[in-house]
Amino acid sequence: MTVRFVEDARRAVLETAQELLAKGLVEGTSGNVSARMADGNICITPSSVDYRVMTLEDLVVITPGAEVVEGERQPSSEKHLHLACYAAFEEVGGVIHSHAVHATMFAVARKPLPAAIDEFTVYVGGDVAVTEYTPSGSVEMGVAAVKCLADRGAALLASHGMVAIGKSPADALHITAVVERTAEIVQGSMALGGPNPLPYKQNRDFAGVYQYMRTA
Repeated sequence: MTVRFVEDARRAVLETAQELLAKGLVEGTSGNVSARMADGNICITPSSVDYRVMTLEDLVVITPGAEVVEGERQPSSEKHLHLACYAAFEEVGGVIHSHAVHATMFAVARKPLPAAIDEFTVYVGGDVAVTEYTPSGSVEMGVAAVKCLADRGAALLASHGMVAIGKSPADALHITAVVERTAEIVQGSMALGGPNPLPYKQNRDFAGVYQYMRTA
């Protein structure tokens, strides 16, 4: 397939970043959003700028090699995580790193999130794995995340948070929200004995739907 990019990437990144905050999936200046542009460069949120006051002019454009080519601010410190996802997956047009509370609980406990709800697999691909631990902002974090994202829309970053990939920032935001909601439901179900696994065939068939939607 041809490499996927996002039309009007700057606006898509800004609007998604502000919605990420509005949904309570990040706090303050944590988390980051990016989109692949038509020229192959990446538009990404800047480091340490409040989403509530962020403007299009605050966004930064970097090359696949992490060189800043547009913008006066520093790109997110997690740029290597985003760049690794774009380098590995041509079908990805948007990446979001978030610190959603319930998903991060699983990341901190280093427990995978089970696909306990059937539509979860349709949107995410199946159980969400936890990466090996790597330092925040490191190249190694991107490498670890890519290993978990080959057939999934999200991965839990050990002791850190979550990363989600999609056709666009809006698509990655939807996956982020689905993972967070499911993490909350699964956590609550533990008080009732824990989630029951879905039938293997059901999850396999839904995973096929996810793969089709991811590359379509």
